[in-house]
Amino acid sequence: MATNLPLQSGGQLVVGALRAHGVEMAFSVAGESYLEVLDALYDAPEIHLVTCRQEGGAAFMAEAYGKLTGKPGVLLVTRGPGACNASIGVHTAFQDSTPMIVLVGQVARHQIDREAFQEVDFRKMYAPLAKWVTQIDIAERIPELMNQAFQVATSGRPGPVVVALPEDMLRDQAAAAVIGPYRAVRAHPGAADLAEMRRLLAAAERPIMLVGGGGWSDAACAHIAGFAMANDIPVCCSFRRQDIVDNRLACFVGDLGTGAAPSLVARIKAADLVLAVGARIGEITSQGYTLLGIPDPGKTLVHVHAAAEELGRVFRPTVAIQSGMPEFAAAVTALEPIANPRWRTWRAEARAEYEKGLDPTRFTEAPVLDLGQIMTWLRERLPDDAIVTSDAGNFSGWPNRFLQYRRPGRQLGPTSGAMGYGVPAAVAAKLAYPGRIVVGFCGDGGFMMTGQELATAVGEGIGPIILLFNNAMYGTIRMHQERRFPGRVVGTSLKNPDFAALIRAYGGFGAVVARTKEFAPAFEEAVASGRPAVIELRMDPEMITTRTTLSALRRQAETAKG
Repeated sequence: MATNLPLQSGGQLVVGALRAHGVEMAFSVAGESYLEVLDALYDAPEIHLVTCRQEGGAAFMAEAYGKLTGKPGVLLVTRGPGACNASIGVHTAFQDSTPMIVLVGQVARHQIDREAFQEVDFRKMYAPLAKWVTQIDIAERIPELMNQAFQVATSGRPGPVVVALPEDMLRDQAAAAVIGPYRAVRAHPGAADLAEMRRLLAAAERPIMLVGGGGWSDAACAHIAGFAMANDIPVCCSFRRQDIVDNRLACFVGDLGTGAAPSLVARIKAADLVLAVGARIGEITSQGYTLLGIPDPGKTLVHVHAAAEELGRVFRPTVAIQSGMPEFAAAVTALEPIANPRWRTWRAEARAEYEKGLDPTRFTEAPVLDLGQIMTWLRERLPDDAIVTSDAGNFSGWPNRFLQYRRPGRQLGPTSGAMGYGVPAAVAAKLAYPGRIVVGFCGDGGFMMTGQELATAVGEGIGPIILLFNNAMYGTIRMHQERRFPGRVVGTSLKNPDFAALIRAYGGFGAVVARTKEFAPAFEEAVASGRPAVIELRMDPEMITTRTTLSALRRQAETAKG
């Protein structure tokens, strides 16, 4: 009975719940609205509290940690401005299906609805950004609602849960039994659905499998790859999910990201069966909702997803299977493989097209800094367990197209397209796996949004390596600008600091690379330094994508306009 339990403050009960649910690391920017939680963490040394420099960076760290480990990333921020800054990471976790727990300090209960200092109604603010939002007004309910938060964040389609904590509630004394750990609940595929899926696959001429979404474990990745190889099915991945299937396997045929290979797009359109496993088939992956008909896909679609509401949301599947990824992947490995599949040539051709795409595009004027050669060198240099993080921007086409991802290595990038993700994600990844090489890819625009989190890396004594693509512009927007308004440049040019000097001021390693031959020595020196590193890549601004130049885009736009 609760009456036999010792009295604890609300803050102590919150930390007790974190302990019970196995939290090992949390990310924070301190605030007076949750001092009781911070004080209770003083007595919980097994929880590594990472002190960050801005709530947006902290939120990206928590999201990256959740994406990397499969365990909820935990974030602690203060009310009002802190919560608003953190919202970008919450939105990213929602779109990326990443488990996350966000603890937000709140004004005292007797001040609510008075527009008190920094007051925000978090249920309204976070409603479209989070999987669930709650506020704990009674201290003795902390174990109950924290348990519910972890269950919701990890079950079905994973996502972020926001928990508001009124500051006076955290001071209240209560006797309550802390419970945990959480047990994620996921659906399993039914035998009849699996049999129908196999029947449809056996009848296909040109099948292709699309993998993506969240909730993948290393074992699930191995199982789905084994299923693809056993049945000789070509596999592509959704936007920024290239680490699900080993890119070196003969079944892997590319990714449907922002710079998808035209040959792969044509393959999807020509396929007579698409087996989509985990992917929502969202805007980027569907190439602007053009790959399949709406709502009738125009071909056989087997769609597997953890959330029932995603099945049939845009594209009506022939067979809809609600299942967790580990559960589905384990089940299909037990199916008898299709004997002598008629699509072997189809798969081999798709693989050959992918491998051809690994060869860098030859531009009329070879750039002094050849990013294709640099990516090719990195592809051979990075070990199997390397973690690659990516910010949002056109520069990301280089690692997306030319690197090859596999487990236990990982690719962490925001499918939400949030700029500022790359540096904090790299810091979080290096904290989670200090023994691995972590390389973060950033543009100059995104770096300046959250680059201060390298101070967090210095404080933690870890050394992520940031490759900073400097073309002195918001490249993605400039690309679209040239396509729609050729030659009319406004709002996209940037004046940048000396990035190498900036990281040295933080206490890290800095280098500037302007020629191809300078990259390898700079990278090895960064690895050897053991410190946070920034290698600034002085790009030719003309190299706007891996396949074309700004001038070519401008000429095409001008020709189209007559």
